[in-house]
Amino acid sequence: MNEYKKGDIITGKVTGFEKYGIFLAFENGYTGLIHISELSENFVKDVTEYANLGESIPCVILEIDEEEKKMKCSIKNTEYAIQKDLLIDHGFAPLKKQLPIWMDEKIKEYNIGENEEK
Repeated sequence: MNEYKKGDIITGKVTGFEKYGIFLAFENGYTGLIHISELSENFVKDVTEYANLGESIPCVILEIDEEEKKMKCSIKNTEYAIQKDLLIDHGFAPLKKQLPIWMDEKIKEYNIGENEEK
């Protein structure tokens, strides 16, 4: 009898990172990978923004290779990932934050230069 099945939500311990995903260890010698495409609905620049080494995180089992004791997992659309996404700047969000600051700086520079000419 298999102890894990597709669709189960289980907790794994983060054992490593690669640009393409997060590696996990589970009970009974199983290992897993959360591919970068299964971290978020948003663009993921850095997989390490989603977990810390040694941290235990919940994930959904997508596939199981019983012979190799390996699993493909996902955190996409889980409460855990949703909370992480709230803390991470995605896409143009950093630019959107910075643009008003840059504009204010340039306006001040312009106003100072204009006042010096008078």
